[in-house]
Amino acid sequence: MDPAGIRNIFGANLRQLSSQYPSIAGLCRELGINRTQYNRYLSGESFPRPDVLHRICEFFNKDARILLEPVDAIPDGNSELLNHPSIREFLGQNSTNVPEETVPSGLYRFSRRSFVDDTVAMMGMLLVFREDGYTFLRGYEAKDAMEQQGLPTTGPAREFRGIFLLQEEGVANIAARRGSITCSYQFLSRYPSMDGHFLEGYSARSVRETIRSRRVERTVYEHLGTNLSAIRHTARNGGLIPFDQLPKFHQRLLRLDEPFR
Repeated sequence: MDPAGIRNIFGANLRQLSSQYPSIAGLCRELGINRTQYNRYLSGESFPRPDVLHRICEFFNKDARILLEPVDAIPDGNSELLNHPSIREFLGQNSTNVPEETVPSGLYRFSRRSFVDDTVAMMGMLLVFREDGYTFLRGYEAKDAMEQQGLPTTGPAREFRGIFLLQEEGVANIAARRGSITCSYQFLSRYPSMDGHFLEGYSARSVRETIRSRRVERTVYEHLGTNLSAIRHTARNGGLIPFDQLPKFHQRLLRLDEPFR
């Protein structure tokens, strides 16, 4: 692209970004840029030195691509996750834009058969939250499950986090513990219920197949909302538990008497 083309793209981008502010004079004061010079940037007559460009990018939370690409196509500086050009069209904004009605934010009770002991269930709680346009999850592995695998049971060692991705028939998430070299993958879809917001699907973990452990299990998420009784019960009784101690509707959705297919 020739210099005139670069100046025109930058000027158009800067006009769009500047339109969010009521006063160009005030904006120039915040940026520490001379008003006359800033007008030349806006009109496409010139573009800034590298240090001034850096200041502008930092202020508007963009990167130097505002010289070459329309600003609407450039993600915010704090929203680069999964937006690398190599995968942006595959795992970028479209897949990370998970609607609130699909996966409401808040606390969830989840359950599945244990991966390491198929005679008991795992019940726990996690938080779904949104930040910078993404939908994340955060929770803690049960202490007894960590002990059973010979792993540390401190809070930092038990914490896991992940991100949701929108799928054609539901949502997926991928999560891992801090510094972990293994992760879990889940696919979940909405189960119609008059009694609450339920998601059902399956969990898979990235480990080798062994005779004793399992890698894939049915999984249920129940949005608890403001149900303090359910929140307290899950916090007190979560972990590895007998199947008959799971909430009745979780038992039904998990279909514990059927092999997973």
